[in-house]
Amino acid sequence: MKIIKFIKNSMIDFPRHIACVAFTYGCNWNCWYCHNADLLHEQVDLTDEFFTFLENRRGWLDGVVICGGEPTIHSDLPITIRKIKEMGFDVKLDTNGTNPEMLENLIVDKLIDYVAMDIKAPQEKLSSIVKSNNKIDEVQKSINILLQNRVEYEFRTTVTPDLTETDIVKMAQSISGAEKYILQVYNKPAFLENAPEPHKIETIQHFVEIAKKYVPATILR
Repeated sequence: MKIIKFIKNSMIDFPRHIACVAFTYGCNWNCWYCHNADLLHEQVDLTDEFFTFLENRRGWLDGVVICGGEPTIHSDLPITIRKIKEMGFDVKLDTNGTNPEMLENLIVDKLIDYVAMDIKAPQEKLSSIVKSNNKIDEVQKSINILLQNRVEYEFRTTVTPDLTETDIVKMAQSISGAEKYILQVYNKPAFLENAPEPHKIETIQHFVEIAKKYVPATILR
């Protein structure tokens, strides 16, 4: 698995950790608003540089965030994570939930300390948001795995203009009882000439209150 980009220091991506953020290449979805779309076909390989950086930051960093793209499309992801763990770092995984089998194995093998899973849309609307039918039926399986509370986690939704109040209710219901649900403000992608306008902040705050009926620990980010 190639690391194609990494951010050396972050205090916001991994709760209670000073972390490095590593980006993998490729994704099995094609969300129209993705701000990391340039990573989908990137071929640069910074893996050796990344691990050299980690070696020099032992004792200074607490953790590593692995994101993408979608990290779980790479069969050797567990090997990479194990190497990071052996260096003494905690690991957070960012995922779209399309590989529940790998998620389960990573939890069982205690290779991940935190998971952030994106809930893009309700099941019946998902393919239109992610521009793909690839493994959308696997998402609820990953949700159910995290709801077992065997690893610390959060669910999060970017509140794009095509999501409605009804959609928020359906998504919140699908993760009812979760530890944490984060509604993220959508920012217009600069690369889309006619990108739709975001919801008003008052509307998103209303969505938060609605979601709290099912996930009390719902917050706005």
